[in-house]
Amino acid sequence: MADHQEASVTLPSDPASVSAARRYVADVLEEWGLPAGADTADTVRLIVSELATNAVQHTFGQSPTFTVDVRLERDERLRIGVTDSHPRWPQRLPAAVQQDNGRGMVIIRWLTAECGGRLSVTPTPEGGKTVWIALPWTVPVQM
Repeated sequence: MADHQEASVTLPSDPASVSAARRYVADVLEEWGLPAGADTADTVRLIVSELATNAVQHTFGQSPTFTVDVRLERDERLRIGVTDSHPRWPQRLPAAVQQDNGRGMVIIRWLTAECGGRLSVTPTPEGGKTVWIALPWTVPVQM
């Protein structure tokens, strides 16, 4: 029996890839037993949308692709990471900032915490970074 399940997709850093990333993760999670209409599925889709949007918008054309990794670990944690090759890490914005964009990480942090999860950022060997979320998996693990 495997220690975990994983899936990955690499997409072009293009706005159309945001919906492709969201759809990919939703399909993987449904295959792993999370019903498409579950509250957790909706939350994960929103988090993936924000992570993918950040990978597209905030890399300033310096990351031609981004990768979405989905892992269901034996300890019943769902981990989703979005990797790009841009060296700049996400910035924390003051809560009082009023602007049209730049709130993606605030949304991601809030949704992740609301689900009892955590967020982390790790460097890649190539000089980019992966933004990870880890959430409790509330569906029985079928490995």
